[in-house]
Amino acid sequence: MTISPRIASVETFIVSIPRDEPYLGGLGQDEQVNSRGYLIRRGNRTIYPATDMSVLIKLTADDGTVGWGETYGIVAPEAVTAIIDDVLGPAVLGRDPRDAVVIQEDLYDMMRVRGFFGGFYVDSIAGVDIAIWDLFGKLVGQPVVKLIGGQRRTSIPAYVSGLPGRSLDERVALAHSFVAKGFTAFKYHAAVSFDGIVDEMRALREGLGESMHLMVDLHWKFTAQEAIQLVDQLTPYRPYFVEAPCQPEDIEGQAHVGSHIRVPLALGEEWRTVYEYRTRLEKRAMSIIQPEMGHIGISQFMQIARMANAFHMKVIPHASIGIGIFQAASLHATAALPNAPMHEYQHSVFDRNLQYVQTTMRCVDGAFQLPEGPGLGIEPSEKVWQHIRKKPAA
Repeated sequence: MTISPRIASVETFIVSIPRDEPYLGGLGQDEQVNSRGYLIRRGNRTIYPATDMSVLIKLTADDGTVGWGETYGIVAPEAVTAIIDDVLGPAVLGRDPRDAVVIQEDLYDMMRVRGFFGGFYVDSIAGVDIAIWDLFGKLVGQPVVKLIGGQRRTSIPAYVSGLPGRSLDERVALAHSFVAKGFTAFKYHAAVSFDGIVDEMRALREGLGESMHLMVDLHWKFTAQEAIQLVDQLTPYRPYFVEAPCQPEDIEGQAHVGSHIRVPLALGEEWRTVYEYRTRLEKRAMSIIQPEMGHIGISQFMQIARMANAFHMKVIPHASIGIGIFQAASLHATAALPNAPMHEYQHSVFDRNLQYVQTTMRCVDGAFQLPEGPGLGIEPSEKVWQHIRKKPAA
């Protein structure tokens, strides 16, 4: 009997790639980068790194085959690497990568009595899970999309996320430049909507015309009643969706907004498990879910997406800061779904960071092209190793 290769080693790496301008655009009034390289956006009171930060996970099988994963390392990335190095990595040694879903569930169960169900711990599992699926695909010579249910498409429509510019005219001009490249959907961010959220929607609709899809990320800024009032003002401009109107823990408020507006509501980038999604699905809090691969991993992504399909909801995945590995995983998963009309395109991150990976993955003519090859079809390039941040000594 042939014995399948087993996981022999697990390694983690912190990546920190300098940026000329912080994520979401230039600094606003009273915003500054602190001594640790972070800034707090006053518009949504959320902390961001001034560089592109991420955590890479390298799994090596005992036959030498390597699987790559990536997860969020946006703040305190040493927390993620410590969890993987000390807890998750030793637990997966000797495991069969073909048991990817079982391993993900086992890792989740290990901390059941120790506050396991969110934050850094589940982010860490996500990165390991992505690496296991990549390793699985390489061992059997198949793309991951073929292993998680089958491939429905080879390209996925993309929406432009973020229109950084100091004035509304600059933002509309930037959107026009993307229209010329084949894009038809745009989302702006309320956290940096310095000229006013309604005014920005109005300017984009008047500047781009009636055929474009427009969305706004409200960044959890409002109470439920405030959000309803705001969306009423946005409704004449026909938003394709509004995103994250009130705080993530306000489940009742989310459901209240969803039932009182005439615009599709999108939620979910910050939720990490099917259990967090289930409560909102049962309440019909939204009509679009936005799973973030860097938080949840492939195994949970597919479970969440299939549950959403049972509730007749759309899946439009979120995609944020990274070098592209969890982006590739998200595209593989999205390509297997019947209810995913488009995928987020963080142009200020995605395009510039392609130089740090080897892949055929691209976003051209308004759509993502899936990476080709076994596994995820993506590997770190030699260039990325110039940006590895040293971890504290154990």
